[in-house]
Amino acid sequence: MTISHTSHQPQVPNRQTLYVAIALLLGIVVGELLNLTLGSLNPVLTQIVSIFTVLTDIFLRLVKMIIAPLVFSTLVVGMAKMGDIQTVGRIGIKAMLWFFSASIFSLLLGMLLVNVFEPGSSLHIALPSVGAETGLANVKPTLSSFVAHIFPKSIIEAMANNEILQIVVFSMFFGIACASLGELAHPTVKLLESLSHIMLKITSYVMHYAPIAIFSAMASVIAQQGIGILLSYGKFIGEFYFGLFVLCGALGFVGFLFLGRRIFSLIRHIREPLLLAFGTASSESAYPKLLQQLERFGCDEKVCGLVLPLGYSFNLDGSMMYMTFSVLFIAQAYGIDMPLADQLIMLLVLLFTSKGVAGVPRASLIVIAATLSMFHIPESGLLLLLGIDQILDMGRSVTNVFGNSIASALVSRWEKTLK
Repeated sequence: MTISHTSHQPQVPNRQTLYVAIALLLGIVVGELLNLTLGSLNPVLTQIVSIFTVLTDIFLRLVKMIIAPLVFSTLVVGMAKMGDIQTVGRIGIKAMLWFFSASIFSLLLGMLLVNVFEPGSSLHIALPSVGAETGLANVKPTLSSFVAHIFPKSIIEAMANNEILQIVVFSMFFGIACASLGELAHPTVKLLESLSHIMLKITSYVMHYAPIAIFSAMASVIAQQGIGILLSYGKFIGEFYFGLFVLCGALGFVGFLFLGRRIFSLIRHIREPLLLAFGTASSESAYPKLLQQLERFGCDEKVCGLVLPLGYSFNLDGSMMYMTFSVLFIAQAYGIDMPLADQLIMLLVLLFTSKGVAGVPRASLIVIAATLSMFHIPESGLLLLLGIDQILDMGRSVTNVFGNSIASALVSRWEKTLK
């Protein structure tokens, strides 16, 4: 959906990865030095940590600033580019059924694994003071409040309050209307496509600040908790990657059921886009090459043209597993017990909030923040993951690309257009 940007993107994220790695290491060193020299209860350390908190808060605010226009523009353009509704309706329904099936499986698998492994239970982090307001309305996770979170009474109000679910619903209606109007809506679609490119450019600017935020977040955590906190991070990273491996294995098995031995040919064809997604930590940077390789594999051009843009908004399997892992990891770290009923409601919320978040690096952080506030889990817990988010992003970007490749191949097979 933002193809023209991706051709010259890879270099920047590679350099960014180096900066993030340096910031991560510096944060660990500085944090441990502060912890050893000052001690965790020293008032001077508290002052230093408060400065670090301000630096990370700036980054979180900048991420929140871009999410509403980004979700609106990318999702509307994706829906509008489906073309004639009558022609693509059947393909769209098949794709959406697969997307939601894969989404539910990803979320459930993530929930199961994080409950079995309990990566955050060893952290025992104290809850922040009640004065640490999130700025979001306190709403009980009931069915009525959930419905109220879905349907907007004003799109301006939804954007002002960063109500992601409401923005997604309005964007879908808007996109479908644009597609049905055809030529008449082209100027608006073109304008929104331009807006999506602008927002992605702003995102790249914001991500230049990420190393400072990562340094501050890591130094703050290590200064207060000590170097031992990294053992829990190592456990979390290992368990998350194991979850992604299981998820990719399951998706590949379903692909094997329908494609037979051709699944191995598909994997060979998409090796380069997978490596590109891993190296840049962005599934979007792999989009042009992925489209080309899927067509070389034998997928129908028309099917790929519809399924891939939809998939980049609706089929982010790796990101959804990450969201489940992150929310429950943070809850475990604070010692907050989430009953099964709340976890299932959380899955339902993530099923919708994850849609429309295109393959932009670290955009899922804001979705996690919104989910945390809904279930009264401190948003500041997000900072626990900020330092390792780049490492996790690489794995989930690869999974997103792999999931969309399987989706395109399967829909082509079901449409009997696979060559």
